[in-house]
Amino acid sequence: MLKRTLTAFVLPFVLLFGQPATGWSNSRKAPDSHGPSGTLQKMIVESGAVSLDLDTDRLSGDGSLAAKVDHLRFAVAANSFFSILVFNDLLRGPEQGSMALVPQYSTALPAELGVSINQLVVEKIPAAEPFDLAVRDAKTGFTFFNIEGHQYSYDAKGQLLSIQRGRVLISKEFANALGRPTDAGAVVGRISIGAVMQPIETRQIVNGETKSMVMPPLRGAAGAETPTLVSGPDVIVGELPDVEELGSAGTQVGLAVATTSCNNGDQPVDWFQLPDTDHPVFPQNFYRLSGGTSNNERFEQVGHSWMKHTFFALEGDDCSLGCNTSGCATGSHLCPGCSDPYSAGLNGDQSQIGSRAWVNPFTGSFSSNANNHTGHVHDGVSHRVRVEADDLNTTLNQGATYFAEAQYIAPSEYAWCQSHPDQCNMFNNASYRQFLVTGTTNFTFSPVGPTTRMQPAITAWAGTGATVNQIEPDPGNDG
Repeated sequence: MLKRTLTAFVLPFVLLFGQPATGWSNSRKAPDSHGPSGTLQKMIVESGAVSLDLDTDRLSGDGSLAAKVDHLRFAVAANSFFSILVFNDLLRGPEQGSMALVPQYSTALPAELGVSINQLVVEKIPAAEPFDLAVRDAKTGFTFFNIEGHQYSYDAKGQLLSIQRGRVLISKEFANALGRPTDAGAVVGRISIGAVMQPIETRQIVNGETKSMVMPPLRGAAGAETPTLVSGPDVIVGELPDVEELGSAGTQVGLAVATTSCNNGDQPVDWFQLPDTDHPVFPQNFYRLSGGTSNNERFEQVGHSWMKHTFFALEGDDCSLGCNTSGCATGSHLCPGCSDPYSAGLNGDQSQIGSRAWVNPFTGSFSSNANNHTGHVHDGVSHRVRVEADDLNTTLNQGATYFAEAQYIAPSEYAWCQSHPDQCNMFNNASYRQFLVTGTTNFTFSPVGPTTRMQPAITAWAGTGATVNQIEPDPGNDG
């Protein structure tokens, strides 16, 4: 869960656990009133199946009056992050997320849909949107169908989620791609979903307050049921979920990269907020691979940001390491196995980004005023990942490949390395992810494949056959 959605996450809990409205009464709260008590679970998909019945004649636009319904079957990818909230075994509702679909059939489909058949997801749409669910291409973000009229049900005994009788509507995007814009909103089928859910977070609530929280490791995750953490603190970039354009100025655009950090170590990482100087900072970088007949001749850094200063670790389990807050001061430390997410909007908040020049890249040390913005004004690209629009323009960069990168620099990791040289984990803090760029003046970004953890982006070039020689800098002499 991203930090910018924290308010949206907390608000439903206020509604869930708060006192009911009492009209215009100004009576005081009764001294013996209590909030609810019980078990609150956040659950995601362990496995599942999707049945999609499509009128392929209507999709193909052949004008036939008789519907030809094809029954498409999909498995749901294990551990898909389509999450629901369950309180005392009662379904409270779904959260924004998606489940990846694995086709279990072979049938003729419209070309526009067929090319995306291996990368479809069912996505829960934000509440402000007109539809609750959609079927999209996970890589490009293209929406094929919107879903309406469906019903959710949950069987607590079997931990089974059911979504039934959903009407499948052609999206405006798909209708335009088919050359039939008037078909937008036309019903072309039905969808049903059944999924086995598993808890990723269990809270014990007493009188409306959280008294304990457990984050069990995922069932069916790769490797052992309980992940083994390395010795010492080890902050890594676990995920790079998103890249967004947040502004522009002149010929440049200002981007930001969403990050999720994880503590891969068995010791806490210090996370004290400014003006304290014992917390990680991280830059965001953007690269382009292009040139030559195969578009892999040059690997160029086309943009970079100032340093984001971290604050208040949220202690999630986004890396499935088994978040353990026992004996750990939460918030001011990233506890062993735990994660801390930042949205692209938060990482692009210009008031929370400090100059790279203030930070020692080896020790992670900086002054308490490293985030001072006195004496200058901001435009749309200041301090963000500043990129020339022409370096992203898809017309000018046909066939180019783009990569986002982030790297955490933690003072407490450096200090641990000095006292525990056999437990030094400070050289694996960079991760990268490929993104598809769309646009010529304004840009959107879609992730391609998973985040490559604990490797700098330049290793993507090595994957094309290039020879990459990494040279470790010499502290005290280089820089």
